[in-house]
Amino acid sequence: MNKRTITLMAVAAAGVLALSACSSGSGSTTPTSGAAAKGGTEVKGLTGVIGAKDFSEQYILAYLTSDLLNAHGATTTANIKVVGSANVRAALESDNFMGYWEYTGTSWITYNKNTAPVKGEAAQFDATKAADAKNGIAWLDPAPLNNTYAFAIRSDKAKSLGVTSLSDIAKLPVKEQTFCIESEFSTRDDGWPGLKKAYGITVPDSNVKLLDTGVIYTETKKGTTCNFGEVFQTDGRIKALDLTVMKDNKEFFPVYQGALTVKQSTLAKYPGIAKVIALMAGKLTTAEMQTLNAKADVDGDDPKTIAHDWLVSQGLI
Repeated sequence: MNKRTITLMAVAAAGVLALSACSSGSGSTTPTSGAAAKGGTEVKGLTGVIGAKDFSEQYILAYLTSDLLNAHGATTTANIKVVGSANVRAALESDNFMGYWEYTGTSWITYNKNTAPVKGEAAQFDATKAADAKNGIAWLDPAPLNNTYAFAIRSDKAKSLGVTSLSDIAKLPVKEQTFCIESEFSTRDDGWPGLKKAYGITVPDSNVKLLDTGVIYTETKKGTTCNFGEVFQTDGRIKALDLTVMKDNKEFFPVYQGALTVKQSTLAKYPGIAKVIALMAGKLTTAEMQTLNAKADVDGDDPKTIAHDWLVSQGLI
């Protein structure tokens, strides 16, 4: 399932919200042993569940957040069992989740019902933060990571074609303008239809293949089905497969910058949450997130272990 796909069925929502209230089992963490040695008491007394959407990056972010908060006096667990962005958001709104990492583009377009993104990363963040404040949800200072849509190509092919941006693609011979995309992306306003219009890409339907997300990466690496594959910018397979991401030089795609979201009431009671999360947020760049995601999606490592080891390596716990 595409991570931007929203599950809206009421029965499913009720079921997963019940799961989110549980803190035991394989989807949960316990306070990191010995973490207090490099921690503090900024969030002493804070309890709750850190949620996650259903893909590796979110699992890692949830474990990072829970472990770091616990090192500073909290008692939290991570729940990685909920399926669907809407259900995770609902769990936060109903206090089943204390917090979770959200993306600006998702909240701005999906939850706040805006049809067009705001140009510029900082401007998009500020607009999203202000919109969600009306919903009683606070956005902490964001990480630099931007998990937006992108198009990638084999690095050697990018060099031979001389392309670095989406505008460069439109100048190529039509036979070189071959694309692999997801079915959902093929119909989204912020997807294929809008992209073609923004960049003046005019290719026959035969140049575009609809594939599942995982297959797109491998087919793009092979370079036979397509030269350019639709990817998510922080996906670890980009680096692992030696793909080069084309620059979105016209800023067509919405910004999907990540930040921890919590209820404003929770932040008011425990303002130290912002201070603690700020210790790591600035380190989570797009490149760093690619590396961490690759450990899960390429190497098969446990997200919980990935998170713990990274916090240790950064001297945060």
